[in-house]
This record gives sequence, C-alpha cells and structure tokens, in this order.
Amino acid sequence: MEQRSKWITGDAPPDEGYWEALLRDGENGQAAPAAAQTLEWEEENAYRQDSAPAVRTTLEKQWEEARLAMEREEVLELPVVGCNRGGVLVGWDGLRGFVPASHLTALSPYASESKRRNELQRLVGSQLQLKIIELDPEQHCFVLSERATQFDETRRRELLDTLNPGEVHQGRVTNLCSFGAFVDLGGLEGLIHISELSWGRVEHPSDVLEPGQQVEVHVLSVDRERRRVRLSIKHLQPDPWQFVEEHYRTGQIVNGTITHVVNFGAFARIEEGVEGLIHVSELAEGNFVHPRNVVREGDAVTALILNVDEQRRRIGLSLRRAGKQNDET
Repeated sequence: MEQRSKWITGDAPPDEGYWEALLRDGENGQAAPAAAQTLEWEEENAYRQDSAPAVRTTLEKQWEEARLAMEREEVLELPVVGCNRGGVLVGWDGLRGFVPASHLTALSPYASESKRRNELQRLVGSQLQLKIIELDPEQHCFVLSERATQFDETRRRELLDTLNPGEVHQGRVTNLCSFGAFVDLGGLEGLIHISELSWGRVEHPSDVLEPGQQVEVHVLSVDRERRRVRLSIKHLQPDPWQFVEEHYRTGQIVNGTITHVVNFGAFARIEEGVEGLIHVSELAEGNFVHPRNVVREGDAVTALILNVDEQRRRIGLSLRRAGKQNDET
C-alpha cells in the first residue's frame, strides 16, 4: 500500500503563500527526507477513490465540521500524534492536521537540528491550543497554528479591512524562517519574503533581522479572503538599478566583492544591491577545474565592465581583461 505524506507540498514558490512555503520548506528551507515524511495513517483507505460510500460520507462530514471551525475561528485543544522535520501532526475528529514549526510558540527558531528534533518529539502526546488557518479537503490539507490563538480576532479583522497596498506601517518581527520573516502589524501577521528584505543578496533573514525587532514595512498586497499580507522592506529604499546606466559604462574598471560562486562563473557586488556576473571564461587565463580555483566568496576583486543592461538588471564583468588593461597602463 502506498504510504501518504501530503503535509509537505511540491514546488510552489514560497512567495505564492505562507503555508505553501511552510509546508514545503519546514523551518530549515529543506523538505524532510522521504523516510522522515512518511507516516502511517489510520484513514489511508478512506482517502482512496474506491473507498466505501459510507466512509466517504463520514469524511465529508468531518471536513465540513473543520470548515465551520475555521470560519468560527474556534480554539481547538488537540493531541499531538506525531512529528516530522517541518512540524507536528495533530488528531481531530478522525482527521490529521499539520502545525508548522514556525507556528509553535515554544519552539526556538535558532535551535540546532538535534535540539529542534528533540523539542518536536517531546510535544508528541501533549495537548495544544490551536486554530485552523488553512483547509483544503481535496488536497487533504489541514493546517493549524498555535500562535494564531494569541491574536485578537476583532483587531485582526479591522486591520485586514483597512490595510491597503502601498501603505507603510510599523511592525514587530515575530519569527524568522529560511524563506522570510513574519511581522506582527498589531494583531495581524504579514510575510516579508527573503527577496523583499534587501535590494542586495540575503542568505538568511537572520542576517538582517532578529525576533522582536521593530521594523518599518511597505505593504505589497493584501488578500482579505485568504487573510494574507505580503510585505517589503527593500521597497522603502530606492532601487539601485534605476541609476546603474548613469553610474557605470562599458570599459570602466570597478572594485567589487565576490558574493556567490557557481559552475558557470561568479557574482560580484559592485555596490549595495547591484551585482555583476563574471562568466567562467572571463575569470582568468588558462585552464582551471572550477571557478572556485580562481575566486571564493568574500574575495575583493577588480573587474572590467563588459556590458550594462539596466532593463534586464545585468552587468557583465571580466577579471581576465581587467588584469590585461592594468598591465597595459
């Protein structure tokens, strides 16, 4: 019999929604190994298309009760029946629900892998106060949050009704995950995707933010029906690419710092938020096995600008030709 693990989804990008990202990436930005994801479900046969009509009818009633509980924003006290790398599983009325680790109040976002695993395992057998935040019977997706029980729903609804894209608000960072940061706007949480933290490259949100920090945020979008708010910090600052063609030209020598090395070359930051690509063919003369044999992250370099494309946000650089030009001068 095929085992079921529907609680970590496939390949939707994190900025398409909070919970898609939470379910896909867990807290560490990596889906759990198949062995860790797979759990035995008592209701496995009930999900099969050829299930008995009576069983399907019972399941439909259970999902309808779950839907009503979510609409009424009921606080449910449910037992933790299992865990995996991304969070814990709870049982309710014959269904199994998932609580992402970032929505557990007692779990530290900076715990080591082993400590995190131990903390999640210790929750098995305990009771949690939870609210349903996502429900999709067709996908057997039933997501809950412990942190959601701490917010005043009246205030949350008022904020949702009055919040609009383009506005600037103050908030407090409540949690950091590999894909972004959650910010409390005063009873309503929004997500700053990692790509919206800075115009420059950010490896992890903890590099620029910390839990409890007060921040100013720009509202990108408000989905009142799904109660999701997308936020940005970088949009509060001018886009440095708007002025790239004014500041840089072909043939110019610039100083930069290597930020990322890949098989086809290396990226170099020439100012905050502006990076150029040094193709592998432009790194150095002669043959070398990998770009890391020439440069590494953090190296200071001098490069020649080969081309500037402001619209496509691309700058081509060369270390090899910069060296030749310096020799000629």
